[in-house]
Amino acid sequence: MTIDLTPARCHPERDAARQARPFRSWLGLPGLVGALATCHFVSRAGGFVQTFLVLYLTQERRLSPATAGAVAAAVGAGTVGSATVADLPRPRERIRAFGLLFWAANLGFSVSTVTGGVLAQHGYRLLFWLNAAASATAALIVWRRVPETCPPTPRARRRALLPVVFRDRLMIALVLIFVAHFSVFSQAFSTLPLVMAAGGLGAATYGAVLAGNGIVILAAQPLAVRVLAGRDRYTVLSVSMLLVGFGFGLGAVVHSGAGYAGSVLVWTVGEVGVAVMFGATFADLAPADLRGGYMGVAATTWGVGSVLGPLLGTALLGRAGPALLWLGCALTGITLFAAQQAAAPALRRRTSQQDPPPGTGASRGERR
Repeated sequence: MTIDLTPARCHPERDAARQARPFRSWLGLPGLVGALATCHFVSRAGGFVQTFLVLYLTQERRLSPATAGAVAAAVGAGTVGSATVADLPRPRERIRAFGLLFWAANLGFSVSTVTGGVLAQHGYRLLFWLNAAASATAALIVWRRVPETCPPTPRARRRALLPVVFRDRLMIALVLIFVAHFSVFSQAFSTLPLVMAAGGLGAATYGAVLAGNGIVILAAQPLAVRVLAGRDRYTVLSVSMLLVGFGFGLGAVVHSGAGYAGSVLVWTVGEVGVAVMFGATFADLAPADLRGGYMGVAATTWGVGSVLGPLLGTALLGRAGPALLWLGCALTGITLFAAQQAAAPALRRRTSQQDPPPGTGASRGERR
């Protein structure tokens, strides 16, 4: 899964000319969404290193699982996201845009896991060079094709972000929930390859299993956007987090490539539900003038989870073994389900009270 939500920064003087140019429609969405989707595809199609990093460190560099987990955590600390689509005016448009970005990223992810698993059998050096080339290409796309979208705000009216966030108990609760969720999800790239390798399943099998994740998303996600857009998002999020925890929990009882593929299928269904609702949930929670900042904070939940997950996962794997690790993931999923359900009434009230941006024609009912 990828959550790229770079905080939008307003520079109206610098970007006025770029904003004046109309965006070309792309599948019924602004053209900038197409540019971002292309960027996501390129960066994920060449994103071999994160997927196979733990295997490289433990098999090629002979580092311990705990040390490999620490390195993976450092990679997670460098995660930087994109809140540009959070400035789209209509909530349903934002859901579709986030869904498209998620779909494009997972199309690239499917490419990288299949080809990376094959290339890894002949050494890891080429994977690093291809990853660097893909990152540079994605940066070039953003530089050339993604304009500023944040509405100009008079400097005197701008509020500081952090004081508002620290007073927003619902935002803090949601941040903690997602940090825990992404900590569980990050086991896919930290402890899962170690457990599979210890069971005699190599990099190619691991890559094929994760490719199944991307393939399911490519097939199911466009339908999920349509089906879930009209559902209560907090119910969808709670059930989805439960499925992610349960899917990883199945690792306690599976030992074959087919068994791991089945567990991946379960947590992939949960991943789709979380991804479809993630961006719109935080965007609707935010005050209009701080939406980009709120999305930046939301993006850090993925980064923090990518730091804590490998550290905690590899430590638990080393001390207690894989069975307790996977059971811990299942227990976390149950806890997150309960926490999300407990926060849902207050989140619904906040969403219903948020007024739509002037002139968009969006009704309060559309924001539900």
